[in-house]
Amino acid sequence: MSAEAEFADLTAFLARVPGIAGAIGTGVSPDGEWWAKFTIDIAHPLAWNVVQELGHVLNYMSLDDRLPTVFMPVSPPPYANGGPADFLSWVIECRVREFTPQLAAKWLEGRLPRPVDDLTQWETET
Repeated sequence: MSAEAEFADLTAFLARVPGIAGAIGTGVSPDGEWWAKFTIDIAHPLAWNVVQELGHVLNYMSLDDRLPTVFMPVSPPPYANGGPADFLSWVIECRVREFTPQLAAKWLEGRLPRPVDDLTQWETET
């Protein structure tokens, strides 16, 4: 399976998540570890809700049975480039070959608001 096809479900799902903007980069290492990198528009009213939801599912959904994924921010040096509106990115990493990007997409789709692109389904702070 090509790398593009391997990530098709995950990138299509992430592209529908409120606040995720621009291109979604993906890659697989020779030993099967994979990653997906994207930007969340921090000015979007649901940006931090999205971060919270992704962090919950991908990092810490269950104390006893955690997914083999990590969701985290990544950035070049701010002093050399600029602020988070322009240079903060987010990455999903997985170090377990058997937990494919397709499985990650299914876990996210099953646990994030449904449908994910319906803004009325997202909890907002009051």
